[in-house]
Amino acid sequence: MKKRTYAMAFFFGVIIALLAIFIKLPYYVTMPGSAQDLKPLVHVEHGDDDAGTFMLTTVRMGRANAISYLLAHARPFYELYPLEEIKQEGETDEEYTMRQLQLMEQSKEAAIAVAYKKAGKPVSYKTKGVYVMSVLPHMPAEGQLKVGDRIVAINGKKMTTSDQMVKYIRAKKKGDKIHVTFVRGKKQREATLALMPFPHEPKQIGIGISLATDYDIVTNPPVRVDSEQIGGPSAGLMFSLEIYNQLVKEDITKGHKIAGTGTINMEGEVGPIGGISQKIVAADREGAEIFFAPNEHGAADSNYREAVKTAKKIGTKMKIVPVDTFDDAIRYLKQMQ
Repeated sequence: MKKRTYAMAFFFGVIIALLAIFIKLPYYVTMPGSAQDLKPLVHVEHGDDDAGTFMLTTVRMGRANAISYLLAHARPFYELYPLEEIKQEGETDEEYTMRQLQLMEQSKEAAIAVAYKKAGKPVSYKTKGVYVMSVLPHMPAEGQLKVGDRIVAINGKKMTTSDQMVKYIRAKKKGDKIHVTFVRGKKQREATLALMPFPHEPKQIGIGISLATDYDIVTNPPVRVDSEQIGGPSAGLMFSLEIYNQLVKEDITKGHKIAGTGTINMEGEVGPIGGISQKIVAADREGAEIFFAPNEHGAADSNYREAVKTAKKIGTKMKIVPVDTFDDAIRYLKQMQ
């Protein structure tokens, strides 16, 4: 009888453990990720091999199960986010991943352009079309367009930037039909869609997509950035610094281990990111001496201010440096000992 009782208890224990692991809750859990040396990811032809290190910082994220949900309430720097705060309305896991990878591509393009301009090296870029970044449910594009599609023309008119496309559509009226030419994979496709108001912005009309401009960048010397499967735009600043360091003769790191985070645009402006506290923890674990954090022009709730609080909390000696632009980072590095 006891053996049967033990067997039943063991069986139910296994079932409960499996349920705790495999049943997904309506949350994402995030935690400190890694601080990774950028040298193996950035390859400028005949670029300098510098003594110091620029590091990309990441946040680990995944769907919460019962175990990770409990850990998030017990462990420091673990955070829970409802699904709707991470994924856009109606967005699938595949579309979310595609959007994050496309944001990384945009980030790399801007980083390359900024670094080459600052280094005085030849760089040119032209627009190739407009990428679909998300598709809203219950809007005309649903079922017709997908995340990752590249729109090349509307009504036969070539579309080269997202701003151009938005301006073109805003000049039209509710119910007007537009003929969209787009590329999916290597195949060109077409769809005719009627414009309608956005559910949460009835004064604005459209087909229910968010957009990003696709750039083709040509540089001399050539550069390759291997971002692997890293998603999101937050590595832009650090990519630009690593590229610049390989382009110039001097080692702007001066032998130091430098981490950081922040988006970057074609004008070299640095923008805020999520998970700054977790990235501070990751950088400290890898022995970073300096951390560049988006300053957000001195905002009270800026990434920089949060980074400073976290640095004090964990007792790190890492120097937290506020930056609003790529040039801010370069100025700091030049005066650094």
